[in-house]
Amino acid sequence: MEKIAIKEVVTRKDLRDFIYLPEKIHRDDPGWLPPIYMDEWKLYDRNKNKSFGYADVILLMAYRGHKPVGRIMGIINKRYIALANEQHGRFCFIECYNDREVFHALISRIEDWAGQNGMEKIVGPLGFSDKDPQGFQIEGFEYPQFITSPTHSPYMVSLIENEGYTKKVDLVNYLGEIPKEFPGVYERVLNKIEATQEYRIIEFRSKKALKPYIIPVLELMNETFTDIYAFVPLTDKEKVDLAAQYLPILDPKFVKLVEKDSQLIGFAIGIPDLSPGIKACRGRLFPFGIFKVLRESKRSTKLIMMLGGVKEEFRGKGIDVLLGAKILQEGINSRMEIIDSHLVLEDNLRMRGEYERIGCKVVKKFRIYQKDL
Repeated sequence: MEKIAIKEVVTRKDLRDFIYLPEKIHRDDPGWLPPIYMDEWKLYDRNKNKSFGYADVILLMAYRGHKPVGRIMGIINKRYIALANEQHGRFCFIECYNDREVFHALISRIEDWAGQNGMEKIVGPLGFSDKDPQGFQIEGFEYPQFITSPTHSPYMVSLIENEGYTKKVDLVNYLGEIPKEFPGVYERVLNKIEATQEYRIIEFRSKKALKPYIIPVLELMNETFTDIYAFVPLTDKEKVDLAAQYLPILDPKFVKLVEKDSQLIGFAIGIPDLSPGIKACRGRLFPFGIFKVLRESKRSTKLIMMLGGVKEEFRGKGIDVLLGAKILQEGINSRMEIIDSHLVLEDNLRMRGEYERIGCKVVKKFRIYQKDL
């Protein structure tokens, strides 16, 4: 067997190898969900991804001869280090065949790089922020993969644990049936809150109406996500870029906001599951893939919850219940059958309680690992 060569990604050809390697690795896996490649090219572009402005980054490829057999990204997020006062490097977007030697060569190079740059620990898989796919899935491989979650093979868990990595934190994914009729308990909550006229619920039926609220929602996200592990507040430019990226795929009726005295205090955002459309077009939106994604999203009966938050001073006042009730009501009206929580930190007991209140069960677990350097 040919020796392993580790090469830093420098040229556009190197980056193409990096981006499309997972497609080769998972060629025979019918359940694998490809990324949206247009977004991948932007994610790894130092000129287009503003996160490179506050992070030291290295991308590595592993080759046996001329064949690419593995990849990894290392990140030192200087903004997060300053906020959290943690000298922690990160590894992410690691993929390889079931080859312990390749995995070791990749991860050890990132460990050396992080240590040489003053890091005391390495954690991952973890990207620039919690908005990137994070963790290795450790349970629930029998359930379909979903957008923006890790999409690796089960053997990655044994490969990382063989390198001496241990649990940092787990994230869970809930799945549950949407009832055909709106539960009476939520009906009473809505009636009680609406009767006070203290809060204003904002709902949308068009992207034109939604568009002016996207940046304020992201600003509220910056404020409400400060306690979430690995979250890095978005810069003004990042807010604009994220808004432009996600507005085309948002269904306005699944965006719910709450105001008090003209101040935005809470939000919840869901999207119909785009995964079947992304698989159908193999992650390639152009020239015709976008039509497959849009068609499948209209057919979807699964609602994936992407984001939600409530200003700290209004927590415990039923705002989260109000938002959840409105999303659930919309799901029933739209004949959705399944609700998917996306990823929830294991210690986010308030959010977990809301999903369990409507009968959702944990079906997947993802683990972020750590190792002292």
